[in-house]
Amino acid sequence: MAKTITLIPGDGIGPEVTEATLEVLGAAGADLEYDRQLAGMAALEEVRTPLPTETIDSIRRTGVALKGPLTTQLGSGFRSINVALRQEFDLYANVRPAKTLLPGGRYEEIDLVLIRENTEGLYVGVEHYIGVGGDPRAAAESVMIVTRFGAERIVRYAFEFARSNGRKKVTLAHKANILKYTQGLFLDVGNEVAKEYDDIEFEDRIIDATAMALVLDPYQFDVLVMENMFGDILSDLIAGLVGGLGFTPAGNIGTETAMFEAVHGSAPDIAGQGVANPTGLLLSACMLLDHVEQTETASRIRVALEETVVGNVCRTRDMGGTASTREFTRALVRALR
Repeated sequence: MAKTITLIPGDGIGPEVTEATLEVLGAAGADLEYDRQLAGMAALEEVRTPLPTETIDSIRRTGVALKGPLTTQLGSGFRSINVALRQEFDLYANVRPAKTLLPGGRYEEIDLVLIRENTEGLYVGVEHYIGVGGDPRAAAESVMIVTRFGAERIVRYAFEFARSNGRKKVTLAHKANILKYTQGLFLDVGNEVAKEYDDIEFEDRIIDATAMALVLDPYQFDVLVMENMFGDILSDLIAGLVGGLGFTPAGNIGTETAMFEAVHGSAPDIAGQGVANPTGLLLSACMLLDHVEQTETASRIRVALEETVVGNVCRTRDMGGTASTREFTRALVRALR
């Protein structure tokens, strides 16, 4: 039986890259059926909430979602729809691969995976103002929350990912030299878990030194794991090593639910022009196919994408080409074997 997934086309260029992705999935023979749902501005305009109950119920029912880029309106009541979805389904592991696809950049043959804790840290949103001398907003305070449970499961996920994908090294990046309790706990747990994986090399590094090292020599890294905000920042950095967010996929993994998404923005400035690059969402769909054990189909799509882009058969304008979204999609379909 085909696997039913929740499909959220998203905002801006979201519907365009989603339709391109669906066309390639269909041509590749992906055994998927789609329960289309709304979120973001599209949902706010139609049903007056950016995250409808129907969408939540669909994801809970299917257990797997593919999501285009969303726009969170200021003042909508949501700090971030993405964060709300991750917290709703306890999607604790954010998996962000960065692999060179477009040749001719600053670096060649990059192949990194960043695994970010997705539910704790500063992004839990425990913050408030402190009034002083009649000024109710004289100071602001945010609380970073790190639990042993949360740290252990994300570090263990990183090691299990490395082992199951033939990776050789895990780097834990932290700021335990300054944040001795929160980051210290994360590091302590990491050291404990690492002892159970003697087949995987382990190291820890200070987060700022890690950022510099990624720019100077990214080839010294393999799998990186870190807490929420640090992972948010460095995942964009490693995307920059391979050309930007348009070339990088993402998966958000929980114990019962997984959501795969385009990590680039909704790009309203080019929406409707037919020039958007669907690569990021298509690669996220490939991660989804791996997750539902349709790996052969995912591999064929990745090969077609590589042959099309590396061989300069067809490229969208952000790759230095002139192809429209439609032309690029057709080229991918022709390249499928």
